[in-house]
Amino acid sequence: MAGGRDKRRRIRTSAAVQQRARELRQCMTPHETVLWERLRGRRLDGLKFRRQHPLGPFIADFYCAAQRLVVELDGGVHRTQLDRDEERTRQLEAYGYRVLRFQNSQVEEDIEAVLAAIVAARE
Repeated sequence: MAGGRDKRRRIRTSAAVQQRARELRQCMTPHETVLWERLRGRRLDGLKFRRQHPLGPFIADFYCAAQRLVVELDGGVHRTQLDRDEERTRQLEAYGYRVLRFQNSQVEEDIEAVLAAIVAARE
């Protein structure tokens, strides 16, 4: 593919990743649940989000297809896997996705700021 279109291609997702995404939807973390309540049903500025959405080998915590926007919540375990998270972000960005990362503490302490940052990231 030529030019910017190369970044817009779809990432193929395996059946195993799709199954894992279904499982994760059933056991979201408390912070994911809080944010989901504010994102679901187009509650945030009319944006439609999906939760635990498979994108190739990855599962995005939240995904807005219209904006190609991935929202990730990082808990304590992410402090030990910064390089892995950065590589994951780079790979998603190479496919034309934009990635926003928030700490669980940000959702807990100031969810309004998190929501404002998501809205501000619109194209």
